[in-house]
Amino acid sequence: MTRDADLDRYERRLREQGFSRIAGVDEAGRGALAGPLVAAAVILPEGFDLKGIADSKQLTPHRREEAYARIVAGAIAWTVVKAEPGAIDGRGLHRSNLALLRRAARALHPEPDYVLIDGFPVPRMPFPSLSIKKGDAVTASVAAASIVAKVTRDRIMDRLQRRHPDFSFAHNRGYGTADHLEALDRLGPCAAHRLSFAGVGQPALPGFGRGAATPA
Repeated sequence: MTRDADLDRYERRLREQGFSRIAGVDEAGRGALAGPLVAAAVILPEGFDLKGIADSKQLTPHRREEAYARIVAGAIAWTVVKAEPGAIDGRGLHRSNLALLRRAARALHPEPDYVLIDGFPVPRMPFPSLSIKKGDAVTASVAAASIVAKVTRDRIMDRLQRRHPDFSFAHNRGYGTADHLEALDRLGPCAAHRLSFAGVGQPALPGFGRGAATPA
């Protein structure tokens, strides 16, 4: 994986405007049927080597682990927060997602003076912020956050695999793959499932699936 020479263009422009601690925030597991929603925030130092840093979905598991190790070793600050299935069921997915991104940014020490967000705007973000479409693919700090969130969540799903081996969580990461749906139909949901999702704890609506079918 070669470095995208323009991956840090947003950070460079913000530094030119006087911002120095620029955080990226992103989440992993939004479309899964099981497991937590995980969000990460990362502040990279100016001049950080971006070789191998990219949208986590574009990296192999080995490359993600390598990038994760470099990020957590070299970042000015990084943090991870999560929302468990019960909290997602009670609050709703999107509200949980927004709250988690805010929590991740607030948990950084030192705190950021600007936050870059993947995708949709986050109301009440306690710092100046900008949402960027496909931010994890075009922005260095958001890509770094996507890697930290993804690796963290994958490790959680590996642990859940040991508790609930019939659901193959280490393979499907909680997403609605064929093997996961077959186990869900046969066994019903376990403690790791999001019961508010259609087809998990309640009937699926006609014409609607049960979540994303591909781990991301």
